[in-house]
Amino acid sequence: MTIDDRVRDVLATISVPGGKTLISADLVRALQVTDGAVRFVIEAPDAQFARALEPARAQAEALLKALPGVSSVQIVTTAPAGRASPVAAQSGASPSAPGAAPNLKIGRHPTPQAGPLAIPGVDRIVAIGSGKGGVGKSTLTTNLAVALAREGRRVGVLDADIYGPSQPRMLGVTQRPTSEGDRIQPVRAHGLVMMSIGLMMKEGEALVWRGPMLMGALQQMLNQVDWGDLDVLLVDLPPGTGDVQLSLCQKAQVTGAIIVSTPQDVAMIDARRAIDMFDKLRTPVLGLVENMSVHVCRNCGHEEHLFGHGGVAAEAQARGLPFLGEIPLDLSVRLGGDEGRPVAAGQGPVADAYIRLARRLVAGGMG
Repeated sequence: MTIDDRVRDVLATISVPGGKTLISADLVRALQVTDGAVRFVIEAPDAQFARALEPARAQAEALLKALPGVSSVQIVTTAPAGRASPVAAQSGASPSAPGAAPNLKIGRHPTPQAGPLAIPGVDRIVAIGSGKGGVGKSTLTTNLAVALAREGRRVGVLDADIYGPSQPRMLGVTQRPTSEGDRIQPVRAHGLVMMSIGLMMKEGEALVWRGPMLMGALQQMLNQVDWGDLDVLLVDLPPGTGDVQLSLCQKAQVTGAIIVSTPQDVAMIDARRAIDMFDKLRTPVLGLVENMSVHVCRNCGHEEHLFGHGGVAAEAQARGLPFLGEIPLDLSVRLGGDEGRPVAAGQGPVADAYIRLARRLVAGGMG
């Protein structure tokens, strides 16, 4: 047994208010053991609970100093301001009332599970991915969700772009979610439900997290949110092929993925990487979408392919994957996203393109 394991075993024996331990209550953060020096943070949900943890902190310091191989122990107790935590409710310190701030402890480490789990009440989970940023993946997620809702589907959106959550702005949502016990209630907008970590943060606040905290937050938003009965949950992934994509496919029973790309070669290079990633994760690719496919001049009606044309369709054909459609580049898309009025909620050529995309997915049993 390593010294790290012995340290964790000791912490797992130290009781905290509410009948749990430092480990089972998920209070330990940033644990490091280097050359016999033990350092970690005890993160309390509020200042009152932090004061109640002082006996546990002192006990941990004394027991750890007595461990063979430990030369020093440094423990810091913190209480993040303005953030609610499930620890308070679980320990009996202060159960949350309906309408209170959600019991989501942002950035905790993931909890073990046997394999990918279904989300109760959710028929299908569809990931919206891309190999690179700037191809309109989040915009497509928003408008596809609205289009599916207009087609009579029960739709949810999970904003899994943890570092750059944009769904609250695009859907025009400003209110914080509410909670009932330890279940977070998603917000409603444009006929669908949505949850984003952006709703839990202050405007402009940055998240400086390592991978485990990303994975824990995603796991909580999948399983702690009361999604209700949904035909489909669309998951807006961050660009690339990293921790969030891996965690989603390992933690949830994902029906499949839609790859979004613009037509130019440099975007397709990264889109191929995204396809390869989902292949390795054994997640079916449901099809490809060519975004920003054509721009039509409002004054003269001239069509111009600013990023090329047909590259995504050709890639889909070469790989034997469905080509789900083209979405034009139009000023209304940007204006609607900035103003929280998705273009798919209105009328016009762009809205029609999203409706056609939604109908293809419904016809294929994926929407």
